Amino acid sequence: MDFKTEVRDGMRIDWDVPIVMDDGLVLRADVFRPIAEGRYPVIMTYGPYGKGVAFQEGYKTSWEIMCRENPDAVSGTTNQYANWEVVDPEKWVPDGFVCLRVDSRGAGRSPGYLCHNNDREQQDYHDCIEWAAVQPWSTGKVGLNGISYYGANQWRAAATQPPHLAAICVWEGWHDNYRDGNRHGGILCSFRKNWQDMQVKTVQHGVGERGRKHPVTGELACGPETLSEEELVKNRENMAAQLLAHEWDGPYYRERSANLARVQVPLLSAANWGGHGLHLRGNLEGFVGAASTQKWLEAHGGSHWAPFYTDYGVNMQKKFFNYFLKGEQNGWDQEPRIRLQVRHPGEKFVERHETEWPLARTQWTHFYLNPHDMSLSRTPVQASGSVTYEALGEGVTFSTPPLTEPMELTGPSALKLFLSSSTVDADVFAVLRVFDPQGVEVVFQGALDPHSPISLGWLRASHRKLDAARSLPYRPFHSHDEKQALVPGQVVELDVEIWATCIVVPVGYRVALTLRGKDYEWDGPAASLSNMKHPMKGCGPFVHDDPEDRPVDVFGGQVTLHFGADQPASVLLPVIPQA
Repeated sequence: MDFKTEVRDGMRIDWDVPIVMDDGLVLRADVFRPIAEGRYPVIMTYGPYGKGVAFQEGYKTSWEIMCRENPDAVSGTTNQYANWEVVDPEKWVPDGFVCLRVDSRGAGRSPGYLCHNNDREQQDYHDCIEWAAVQPWSTGKVGLNGISYYGANQWRAAATQPPHLAAICVWEGWHDNYRDGNRHGGILCSFRKNWQDMQVKTVQHGVGERGRKHPVTGELACGPETLSEEELVKNRENMAAQLLAHEWDGPYYRERSANLARVQVPLLSAANWGGHGLHLRGNLEGFVGAASTQKWLEAHGGSHWAPFYTDYGVNMQKKFFNYFLKGEQNGWDQEPRIRLQVRHPGEKFVERHETEWPLARTQWTHFYLNPHDMSLSRTPVQASGSVTYEALGEGVTFSTPPLTEPMELTGPSALKLFLSSSTVDADVFAVLRVFDPQGVEVVFQGALDPHSPISLGWLRASHRKLDAARSLPYRPFHSHDEKQALVPGQVVELDVEIWATCIVVPVGYRVALTLRGKDYEWDGPAASLSNMKHPMKGCGPFVHDDPEDRPVDVFGGQVTLHFGADQPASVLLPVIPQA
């Protein structure tokens, strides 16, 4: 099979190289390598966004924000080869790496049935790794790197244990297909439906003439054939329908999740404090759960995409891969196992090194919900009481008094509630928030939404069953395998997982907890990104508004919270003692 080779911009580039899978299907890849003959380690990505779509065109607003706010991310390169969420070869090839981009089955230049994260895709990735290892320009050592989709599928590829996979860098990538993004607390997230419409169907193989062209070669990014809309529909899974049909965790989600016990290669897991909904939990749980004895965790703030491309991100990635792919004795083995960018109001971050996650010195502290003054107090509530709110209304907020000394919260949180509903179910949306001395909420740049609270948690009351073997005091783990419907008016006990956070709350500020039956919305103008279907109001695209999953007659009733000596409703917060 022929492919085009050329030398340009200090690289030897092979365009549309064929890689034959075990079932005979041919995937297409672009290979960027040093001009000098020799063998080099490989940095690989495999995914559905179209290797021929320029970052600047496909993700215009994200690119513009990165150029404005992180100029080092776009410096030292012509940016002609920039793709969404994968490494820029102009920053890697000069340092003696081959960069390999594979269009996944059914996407971009690769034909086939488009079905995300399934066993077929995992086998394809495995085969691509092994193909790369035996090419004449390869040393036989392959590393995986990339953001989000290009990070998440690394967990699964590593779990297939390709013999030549040497290391992975999972940047803001989930691993639990149920809990990390599609079914928060059992509640269907609308993100995937909109994601498939905006970011995947637009670059499906066969869009052909209706799609974009490669900015360098001029070839059709989703060609060379142009299929009818009917043919395109037949060639892809209806992801939204599948997620709606699969309310419970089981074979569908397990096939698309990583078996962390089989992830044994060296790994660097990079999480985003503002990644609630998709880009945080998987990296923290993946780091803890992976079987690898050589593993590192990094956690940062800022946008979902830019830190990966900054000098900070690239230098860290290169040091990691130079050590494991090239054998350079550069001191990576002495790097701290945990590198946290500790967040302060005003988007300020202070780097701190740790040795474990969660932090061993955490003072897990109960803050009790007091219905009598709507406070969060360290003193248990003795007098019985209740608070009722409209399930689809603004909910209720409990708050600490103004802090008399700074308080750092770093780690996951757990919420215990005693709840009844006027219907047979209820969705709980928990929002951890910070307010300044003037009572104005302090929001942060989330992975996608620029106005995010410090943390979020979710639970559908009928999904309250816990997996006792996997639950921890600070991180309840729900089995999501059995409906436990509510009896209207009858009180049940709920344990709600609230995703991890990191924030140093200054003196005079307050920590608050809002409970409601719908997504959090920031009290300000919505923000937009060109690759997002709807404006973002505080949760980014990770909202829960599917009317079939949340019928009003079930989730639109009244919810009552109950309190007292025998109903100790509280939120367990990860307080880190001041040094």
